[in-house]
Amino acid sequence: MEKIKSPLGRILVHVALIFFAVYSFVPFLWTTLQSFKTLKDANSRTPKFIFTPTWENYQELWLRSVPDNGAIIAYFILLVLVLLICLLLFAEYIPVRNGVVYAFVALGFVALLWGIPRMVDTAKFYDYFINTIIVTVGTVVVSITIGSLAGYSLARYTGFAAVFVLIAALGFRALPRLAFILPYYWIGSATHLLDTHILVIITLVAVNQPFTIWMLRSFFMEIPKELEQAAMVDGCNRLTAFVKVIIPIMWPGIISTALFSLLLAYNEFLLVRLLTQTNWTLPVAISRFTGGEDPRHLTLAAAAAVSATIPIMLVILFFQKNLVKGLAAGAVKG
Repeated sequence: MEKIKSPLGRILVHVALIFFAVYSFVPFLWTTLQSFKTLKDANSRTPKFIFTPTWENYQELWLRSVPDNGAIIAYFILLVLVLLICLLLFAEYIPVRNGVVYAFVALGFVALLWGIPRMVDTAKFYDYFINTIIVTVGTVVVSITIGSLAGYSLARYTGFAAVFVLIAALGFRALPRLAFILPYYWIGSATHLLDTHILVIITLVAVNQPFTIWMLRSFFMEIPKELEQAAMVDGCNRLTAFVKVIIPIMWPGIISTALFSLLLAYNEFLLVRLLTQTNWTLPVAISRFTGGEDPRHLTLAAAAAVSATIPIMLVILFFQKNLVKGLAAGAVKG
């Protein structure tokens, strides 16, 4: 695409982009304002943009009861979160291998999530949040592991079997969500896995796997075969060359594919709703507040939507550079 040289054309493009950004951001801004309103302000006939904010909606959503030392606990949790996020952001400046820093941060997040219910009396919504993390992380790890091996194999092998697998994966991806419900519900009933994280992860992996295979294959196609061939000449076998040579080059593509898989698993509603009765994820939990007749559900639904959006926004912002690199690498040949 040629660069726009006309000043008027640039102005029109920027105006269109600003308008689209505002159009996309205003609903989330209004939901955020609703989450800090009292029930009276939220149900006012005249929309209120100036009001006295309250944390009651978030307290009711996340906590059964507020402890006496709630402020101290909140500051401690916030401090730990800030420290862990800073470690992630400045990992390359720490005189330790990045893998060690990332492992420490992951263990820190796990310890924090495990310790919060021991410090405060959390509500059911916190359990749904933990379910979402388990299902999302499990789906991404399994999908990317299988997709990387399958995508690399299909990128290097060009026989009829590879074409058949790719077409079958594409057809499998085209199936509607409802097509997966009955067979996996039967599998869950036969194996007593209904209402478990394992069944949901297996189902979401099956749904998202064709996407990861096709996307990762496109990234692997851009990597010259001579790289792993040179590694194999130096003594590596095929798997060692794949892990030590190809994967480091492929990180932007793997991360961008993982982010798309994360979004698909994080926002899944139908499969989780039908395959679980109690171990719901956040999209299913939010639906409890959007269809009720209780007027309190208006502000609770807004608080739940904001609470579910913030973690995914932080993940996308943190991996933004890798996402852009991955998409650019997959879009440019040579």
